[in-house]
Amino acid sequence: MPASSIRARVRAEMLDEIKAVARRHLATDGANLSLRAVARDMGMVSSAIYRYFPSRDDLLTALILEAYDALGDAVESADAGADRQDLRGRWHAVCRAARDWALAHPAEYALLYGSPVPGYAAPDDTVLPAQRPPVTLVGILRDGLVDGRLAAPDDKLPEPVRADLAEIAAGLFPGLPESLLARGMAGWTQLFGLISFELFGRLNRAVPHRDAYFDHQTGLMADLIGLPR
Repeated sequence: MPASSIRARVRAEMLDEIKAVARRHLATDGANLSLRAVARDMGMVSSAIYRYFPSRDDLLTALILEAYDALGDAVESADAGADRQDLRGRWHAVCRAARDWALAHPAEYALLYGSPVPGYAAPDDTVLPAQRPPVTLVGILRDGLVDGRLAAPDDKLPEPVRADLAEIAAGLFPGLPESLLARGMAGWTQLFGLISFELFGRLNRAVPHRDAYFDHQTGLMADLIGLPR
């Protein structure tokens, strides 16, 4: 094996190990990551870790990208595994997949959807991975519209809202009516509000039957959107 290939493999393994240690710190310390602490846990001198991640923000970005992609994989796989003709079934499958991933990876979910990290600004390359869950959800609406099983609601949108949604639709969902996109985005924001309330303890001592409550709430979202039963 060429020396360059060996070096590349060793570097890739080091990057993976650093990120694994950093994820453990996320679970205990939140997003307040310290490269020095990560290096210490790995038995490295602090200066050595900067050869892999020049700053804390670079490490955070790597963790964010991996988390978005993992969540995107989960929801897209759930959608692909559902009956393509069952719009409501696809909706529930995607919503459950997002919740299951969040419950299995609470620290990564908090990094994505919790409080902003002070001093950190996510770079542009996080935008596309972040779009994967909402694009999957709204894609269900688009499929229903195309084959005639879902109609656009006759909602009167405020002009600034209509203009914003028209711009979003033009970039991601050409031809999708703004009124339908508005309802889909309402469902998307409520979905992640539900997950956040559960994950961050807002339902403690209030809603003990979490699975049933979640399915009921996502069913209400499906009703709002007009997904057929």
